[in-house]
Amino acid sequence: MARENINDLQAFLAVAQERSFTNAAAKLGVSQSALSHSIRGLETRLGIRLLTRTTRSVSPTEAGERLMQRIGPRLEEVEAAVADVKELREKPAGTIRITTSDHAANTILLPKLEKFLPQYPDIKVEIVVDYGLTDIVAERYDAGVRYGEQVTKDMVAVRIGADMRMAAVASPAYFAGREKPATPHDLTDHNCINIRLPTHGGLYVWEFERNGRELNVRVDGQLVFNGTEQVLTAALAGLGLAYVPEDLVLSHIAKRRLVRVLDDWCPPFPGFYLYYPSRRQHSQAFTLFVDALRYR
Repeated sequence: MARENINDLQAFLAVAQERSFTNAAAKLGVSQSALSHSIRGLETRLGIRLLTRTTRSVSPTEAGERLMQRIGPRLEEVEAAVADVKELREKPAGTIRITTSDHAANTILLPKLEKFLPQYPDIKVEIVVDYGLTDIVAERYDAGVRYGEQVTKDMVAVRIGADMRMAAVASPAYFAGREKPATPHDLTDHNCINIRLPTHGGLYVWEFERNGRELNVRVDGQLVFNGTEQVLTAALAGLGLAYVPEDLVLSHIAKRRLVRVLDDWCPPFPGFYLYYPSRRQHSQAFTLFVDALRYR
């Protein structure tokens, strides 16, 4: 049967259950004449009478009884499913899937979710740490978090963090007996801790800039990781020179656990952004989530 005839099935079911065109019309919010027209059309297409009508009562025929028993539970399931979907739009509930880096998860998402989630107990957030530039549409994520310069122009981008800087650091023990680099070129003489980016399959190229002059350096060393936290841990252990977001190391620098170099080669750059593919038809939960993360 054609999809558009589901209204006729609902009309039939209402009359069969209420045993009254008057009550069924009131239940559906339609006129009795429109309801009678729907039933006649359904019976004509099926080629069989579904209801027995008298001046005093209405009752399903044997065929009508069989149809009512078969479609009744299924139409109720359809109505319940539609109600659930509408609830996602109207009520702050549901699961939000986010792909992000461990740095953004720890410094941006978790601190803000600490305040957000207790207010909305029916909202769940799934955070997947991934350094690859994941296709959030193909992988069915609701949104991603990346540096502003990494977000493509076809995405809606919402700023969720301040501008950032990178920092080249190593432990005092590492620099013992070694000359500190004065320019990025000097890094080729150092044991640098690398990070591998899964999107490109290669090692991250350390990016520097001073007085409008950009300089990218491919460094070498004994250690390669795929996460920033491990790079920092290795630097603290004296295993090499690291290049990590500044906010991760400021406290270690202040306590002299790490020594910073090439500071004047590390200008600010756009911080973290939440990005997603469309402005339309988002659930109330997602709208509230975005607003809670928005940088102010």
